[in-house]
Amino acid sequence: MAKEKIDAQTHEPVANSNQLNIVQPVANCDQLQNREIENRIFRVRGVEAIVDKDIAELYGVETKRLNEQVRRNITRFPQSFRFQLTDEEATELIASCDRLSSLKHSSNPPYAFTEQGVAMLSAVLHSPEAIDISIRIIEAFVAMRHFLLSNAQVFQRLDRIEYKQIVADHRIEELFRKLDEHSITPKQGIFFDGQIYDAYEFIINLIKSPKTRIILIDNYVDETVLTMLDKRTDGVSATIYTQKISHQFQLDISRHNAQYPAIDVKIFRKSHDRFLILDNRVYLIGASLKDLGKKWFAVSLMAETDPELLLSRL
Repeated sequence: MAKEKIDAQTHEPVANSNQLNIVQPVANCDQLQNREIENRIFRVRGVEAIVDKDIAELYGVETKRLNEQVRRNITRFPQSFRFQLTDEEATELIASCDRLSSLKHSSNPPYAFTEQGVAMLSAVLHSPEAIDISIRIIEAFVAMRHFLLSNAQVFQRLDRIEYKQIVADHRIEELFRKLDEHSITPKQGIFFDGQIYDAYEFIINLIKSPKTRIILIDNYVDETVLTMLDKRTDGVSATIYTQKISHQFQLDISRHNAQYPAIDVKIFRKSHDRFLILDNRVYLIGASLKDLGKKWFAVSLMAETDPELLLSRL
């Protein structure tokens, strides 16, 4: 729905980048020092309307009494004259107008009257005061409509500006998303004895980076390695190739997989070095993951190595 928000004091269009509003005040609804009728008009479902609470206040009657009178003459008020706001529309209207905050606790959403509905009220409410108020409200609708029509090109330009802003915002969000997806992970690192936490943090950041798979080739693993691999992103598979699976480690694997996303552990005895495959990247690791920081070791990205070459030899 196109934005058509007007400052009632300056009669200048006001741009608003939020394209998702259901209810749009045509004027600033809280500028009511002079009780201007225009300030009470808002746009909903493509038409200008005024809520029953405001009409009742202008007429000097209770909202309940106003709606009772309407119900007695309900055939005169088709849907195009008077309709009840949805919960979502009422919530947005109340949020945009502090003076309507009392409606927040109402069990029923308020009714909205269009210009035709206000005109019909003058026929239902017979007092001279009611007729006078109805005329003033209708004149406000007419003045507002004339203003909107005379500034249609301005609003179209504002809509185009808002649309371009939304497109730009979307492109920026998409750029940041892609940057996040392709965030630069560490390529290499050297760690000395005692740098247990630094080495652990480095490896964990690597483990968190892949989107599809982690494959570890390490001859010496224990339950601490299972815990480290649990830091991976949801949906990322994890496989360990190691030279031996002891009875105790098999119990650890079974208990782990019964509670957490499964890690597949297989026997492989042909590798001397340790390799960590993250999606399509291959890292050479100088120490078993369970021994990080105990002695000097290095981690290096093998940028020219195809992981499928390694996997084909397993």
